[in-house]
Amino acid sequence: MSLPAEFHELAKRVNNWGRWGEADERGTLNLITDAVVREAVAAVRSGRRIPLALPLRHGGVQSGLIPGRIDPLHTMVQINQEMFGPGTVATSDDTVTMGLQAATHWDALTHASHGGRIYNGRHADTITAHAGAQFSSIAAVGHVVSRGVLLDVARARGVDRLAGDHAVTPEDLDAAEEFGGVRVRAGDVVLVRTGQVQVVLAGDRHAYGYPSPGLSVRTPEWFHARDVAAVANDTLTFEIIPPEIEDLWLPVHALHLVEMGMLQGQNWDLEALSTACAEERRYAFLLTAAPEPFTGATGSPVAPVAVL
Repeated sequence: MSLPAEFHELAKRVNNWGRWGEADERGTLNLITDAVVREAVAAVRSGRRIPLALPLRHGGVQSGLIPGRIDPLHTMVQINQEMFGPGTVATSDDTVTMGLQAATHWDALTHASHGGRIYNGRHADTITAHAGAQFSSIAAVGHVVSRGVLLDVARARGVDRLAGDHAVTPEDLDAAEEFGGVRVRAGDVVLVRTGQVQVVLAGDRHAYGYPSPGLSVRTPEWFHARDVAAVANDTLTFEIIPPEIEDLWLPVHALHLVEMGMLQGQNWDLEALSTACAEERRYAFLLTAAPEPFTGATGSPVAPVAVL
């Protein structure tokens, strides 16, 4: 089934192809200027540090819903081995096999395509089995340090967790801004809390993934209008699952990654941050969230930290 006219109209309104030049591979991350970073550092008051990553472990968030995406398989390859002879310093070493988007992660701009195209109008066939993504791989991201803003949609609506059929709308984002006394501005990294991560933290991987609240197909225009640099949330699939429009799967992925060139993150644990922001009564902070620079990869684990 081809994408409906409604999707293509949305795509035209949020498209950023060529905005930062034909050779650009970083998209909206270009909005994080030196001035934005200086303002982000100025947001630090208490120095309180909140980690936002889920543990990387076997038996993590992956339930098989997304084919091929496996939780980490950790193996020891050395255990107290005296490599240089008896009585010398001993070392232990290990290896891991995992999906790069197994737990808390960023999607690279090449994670999604439609109509045979990826961000900036490049051909999707530039992603190959041997080399991976030749353009806009996660390695092109480099650093991600900016002002973070928590839009705590769940708290703004007076609930611990949104219902599984709740599509987060632009109106929800507006209400979360008002609730937090904050205004999203150009270059910000926006974190949208639904509370859904509570389900997997309680041990139910299957209920975590489906059904799930998430971002509505109406929200990319909101992020585009605010010149947001990147956005992440606390769900497995980021957008609402099942989709709002019948048989239109992952439209928000396509609009964010392909059309806007905007980095998108999933499986972020925003629970402690929600508590801290409520206690300190402010919802903006310094955020560090650089992905691992895997050459050719379409995503990467990340261990973000919010500094209040």
